[in-house]
Amino acid sequence: MAKSLKLIVEALLFASEKPMTPKDIQAVLTDTKPADIAGALRVLKYEYEAMGRSYSLQEVAGGYQFRTRSEFGAYVLKMMQASPTRLSKATMETLAIIAYKQPIMRQEIERIRGVDVGGILRTLLEKDLIKIMGRENLPGRPLVYGTTKKFLEVFDLKNIDSLPKLKELKALGVEENDIQEQQQPAAEASSEAPGPDSSPEPAN
Repeated sequence: MAKSLKLIVEALLFASEKPMTPKDIQAVLTDTKPADIAGALRVLKYEYEAMGRSYSLQEVAGGYQFRTRSEFGAYVLKMMQASPTRLSKATMETLAIIAYKQPIMRQEIERIRGVDVGGILRTLLEKDLIKIMGRENLPGRPLVYGTTKKFLEVFDLKNIDSLPKLKELKALGVEENDIQEQQQPAAEASSEAPGPDSSPEPAN
């Protein structure tokens, strides 16, 4: 593999604000074979592991991104303590319920939490951590919610299957019983998928 390709891929990853997939990289390096790009990513990942730096190249949200190692996370969090983007415990609890139960209706979230979540849903939508996935085939055609790609990026997840196990939920400020209350996602109340002609509306 040409050294220049590896360095070009490295430069693209450092400059990108979001995880880059091999397809994203190939869109820039149009004359490069996918196999060569995949090889460059493998070499970079190995080299950063071998160097023992404070960050590594990780697969996140379907792409690749340089991420701070977990053992240094406490220092980064301390630096960002005053950040206005921090989420409250109630917001984190709602987000965790959506992540584990998606697709899920607002009514089901409120039944689990026991409080109105309209304001929290708006906040999560504005932060692009959740999205409207469609409408349930029930009277009133209620909206159903799920997590976004940005959610995976923020929580350093390769995909939704990488979510921590239920016993680890206390780290997210959510009690395990809250998520275990239902064994099936709320949207399974209907066997039909949301209609394709549905037009998402903001939650009240």
